[in-house]
Amino acid sequence: MNEARQKRLALIALLVLGVGSATALALMGMSENLNHYFSPTEIADGKAAGIKRVRLGGWVKEGSFKRANDSVSSEFKLTDRFRCVSVRFDKILPDLFKEGEAAVATGILGADGVLTADEVLAKHDENYKPPGVEEYGVAAEKRRAQEGSTAVDCQP
Repeated sequence: MNEARQKRLALIALLVLGVGSATALALMGMSENLNHYFSPTEIADGKAAGIKRVRLGGWVKEGSFKRANDSVSSEFKLTDRFRCVSVRFDKILPDLFKEGEAAVATGILGADGVLTADEVLAKHDENYKPPGVEEYGVAAEKRRAQEGSTAVDCQP
């Protein structure tokens, strides 16, 4: 092989290596920013174990909302009508946030099973339901019927 071909082959090899490295770094960076969407039942079943950031969808359980007297901190439970997960939020809640309505909370799930949210989204009109929340409710009703349970497994 002559010298010109060797240089061209080395240049192509370096170019392929560089593009491959850049692609790998970009994919690793994007995977750290993924938010995995879960229902309260999936979190209770341990499907969110080991995941850094989660997005939790469900309905705000009636009677579960509590606000601190001296700050905007609040705590509430999201339910899929079968299981509940407690959510803590230290910012101002959206205007349309209320008990019994659909909401999505994004944050870090602690070892105690409480989601410390940095973002809470509430429905924006009477027809809106977050993606997947309706299916969670249907699945919860089926599971409750199979297990013979009538109550949601959480306290207000």
